Amino acid sequence: MKKQSVLPKFQVVYWNRWENIKLARKHRHKLTTVQVAERAGIARSTLYLVEKGNPSVAIGAYFNVL
Repeated sequence: MKKQSVLPKFQVVYWNRWENIKLARKHRHKLTTVQVAERAGIARSTLYLVEKGNPSVAIGAYFNVL
């Protein structure tokens, strides 16, 4: 399987976007990773990848978390 890559100029944009998801979960909503993953219908390990902005995660997982 081919590894997905992100152009360097977009890495900062991705990182900031997904870091905001993590901050919102922790500070505004005070939700655990288990709670968010359960609500989004994904594994906790997938949520971890979403919060890190991993480009190999299915876009549907990102939508479910949002």
